[in-house]
Amino acid sequence: MKTALITGASSGFGEACVKALIQEGFKVIAIARRKEKLELLKQEFKEKLHTITLDIRDKEKVFLEIQNLPKEFQEIDILINNAGLALGQDEFDSLSLEDIETMVDTNVKGFLYIARAVIPILRKQKNAYIFNLGSVAATNAYFGGNVYCGTKAFVGQFSKALRNDLRGTNIKVTNIAPGLCKTEFSEVRFKGDKEKADKVYENTKFISAQDIAKVILSIIHLPEHININEIELMPITQTWNGFYIEKNQ
Repeated sequence: MKTALITGASSGFGEACVKALIQEGFKVIAIARRKEKLELLKQEFKEKLHTITLDIRDKEKVFLEIQNLPKEFQEIDILINNAGLALGQDEFDSLSLEDIETMVDTNVKGFLYIARAVIPILRKQKNAYIFNLGSVAATNAYFGGNVYCGTKAFVGQFSKALRNDLRGTNIKVTNIAPGLCKTEFSEVRFKGDKEKADKVYENTKFISAQDIAKVILSIIHLPEHININEIELMPITQTWNGFYIEKNQ
């Protein structure tokens, strides 16, 4: 039975992946900050799931927890490096330093801590996979996206560089770059303002967390010699809006 480690596992893409992979016969290590959410998942999946309450920004704890996994969860085959967030839609020079640091510390540094802790384990497996959760924001900058767009561009470029570092090994790497998806993402961005968050998705179709889990499973089930470098996906209701051109009034 293979084992997957999933960050940001208490909601959204992470939670959907936990459920989908366990239903496919995987054991799962679920990492998230919210203990109560992880406990609900543990009640549902019991011995198939090992939960770790952890903020991935905590470097020392990341490495300590990975080094001290229970024996039955030590052989990790798949990493879904999912935890991340956006905060605010202010112009960069109006964005709080706290929000800037939280996004960088989570989406870049925490993301790297997890990868650095898990890759030595993946190297020991016969066939292993890393899924990094990027975004269409990596290549399509939008107003107020500034730091978030930058962090996701980092994820995309790091994924490609990691493929180079891991050539000749058994580890495949895919950057998953979704567009408009309805999860807690917008609620977090607008700091709990659910009404404002819901307006983002009002009167349109969007990708669900379950859709992303299905995409990841479909890639896992491809023949072993195939690596999907990057997959960018958007709902059919979302396209590019073109360049903004300022004109004199």
